[in-house]
Order: sequence, then C-alpha cells, then structure tokens
Amino acid sequence: MKNIKYLLLRRTTQIGLMFLYFSANAYGWNILAGTFGTSYIFGVIPLADPYTTLQVLATGFVLGADVLLGAAIITMFYFVVGGRAFCSWVCPINMVTDLANWLRRKLKLDKEEVNYRFLKRGTRYWIMVVGLIVSAVVGIAAFEVFSPITIMQRGIVFGFGMGAAVVITIFLFDLFGVKNGWCGHLCPLGASYSLIGKYSLIRVKHNADTCTACMDCKVVCPENQVLHMVSKESISVTDGECTNCGRCVDVCNDDALEFGIRQFIKN
Repeated sequence: MKNIKYLLLRRTTQIGLMFLYFSANAYGWNILAGTFGTSYIFGVIPLADPYTTLQVLATGFVLGADVLLGAAIITMFYFVVGGRAFCSWVCPINMVTDLANWLRRKLKLDKEEVNYRFLKRGTRYWIMVVGLIVSAVVGIAAFEVFSPITIMQRGIVFGFGMGAAVVITIFLFDLFGVKNGWCGHLCPLGASYSLIGKYSLIRVKHNADTCTACMDCKVVCPENQVLHMVSKESISVTDGECTNCGRCVDVCNDDALEFGIRQFIKN
C-alpha cells in the first residue's frame, strides 16, 4: 500500500470531484457545481480557472466580481500547493494519460518513442499565448472550445458523444507517440499552472544521503527532468513543471523523497 499511497489519494480526489460535478447535475447537489472553468462551492464560494478567465478577458467581455474573485482564490491556492498539482490531483485527463504511460512501460514502448521535433516542453507555453491571441481575435475563449478537459467533464456528467474521440486520441498519442505528450508538451492549462506554482511552498524534498540511485522515481515521474538532483544533491524540486503527484515518493524504497515546505533561504 505504501507504494501507491499518493496514487490512491489522487484518484480518490479526481473521482470524488467528478462525482460532485455529476451529482450537481443529476441530483441537484450544490456542494460543487459548474465546470472546471467556473464553479461554486455550496453555491456561495466562487472558483474560476485563471487561464479560462484570461481568455474571456481577452475577448473583451466584462467579467463579474465573483468570477475574478474565483480566479484569485484558485491562483492563491495553487501558488501555495504547486500549480501543476491541478494536473495530477484534479484534471480528469490525467487518469487517461497515466493509464497510457503505465501501458507504455508495461509494453516497453518507451525505447521506441517517436521524435517529434516540433514538440518541445516549451510548446505548450506558445499554445497558451496563441490561445489568448485567438480569443481576442475571434471573441470567444478559444481553448475552451477544444479543451479535452472540458470535453471529458461534460462526457462524464452528461454522457459521451463524439467527444470520446478526443479523449481516445490523447490516450493513443501518449501510448504510441510521445510519453506524457499531451500534458507535458501541449496542454496550455499545464503551462499556466506551471507559471502559477513556480515558487510554491509545498515541494518534494530529496535526501542524497539515503538515495541508492535506483532511479525508480525517474521511471514513474511524468516530468522526470525535474528530478535532476537525484543521487547528487539534498535539495527540493523547485521546477514549476513538477506536478506534485507524489509518485516518486511512493516508489522510493530508500525514503530519499518526501513532501515538505520549500526553503527560500539556503543555510
């Protein structure tokens, strides 16, 4: 159980949130109602995705104070816990891409990864910027029209139609194409949350003294470049690309990785 503790917590959180969204529509519950773009807790506390909010503002649409407050609440929350924690603890697409990456390892497809030269980890930042520009030009929140996150949420709540093809495409792309292709290279939400959480307080800490350099952590990490210090230095993961998923902590039998509070001042 130790090796999947954070994985189970993540799945419980993701499924629990989707159940609450579904229940708001099916049973009229108001614990959590809306979409990942804009939601309300108990019909009172507003929540809003920062990138979605920026897209709407780019269109020239005047947003209400509740939406702006909701975006501020989410921004501050992920500024503390780590921006890309949204990607691993909340986003339902993460369950699809995690399954694809698990199958990649089981089928030993990692060694046969296709090298798409245009797909760099910085690509999603360009997509994020382009999304804002297109939103301003066409007058609608551009990414929300095609967002797999929105499509999957609507599918779970209202039933899947043609939107299922988008989810399946991402699964196949991550399985046979590029490891962590969608989340790690293309998703603009991941880019925006990476920027938000770049200086977050909650971080994975590494203890080089107990590390045996087995590299199990790098095998399961969706952004393994953030673990450059493994077996070398006793420091925290400070890269904003880290999703704080905890899989590296789960699989580390040396107890060399754990969650902790980031140190901004070195001793």
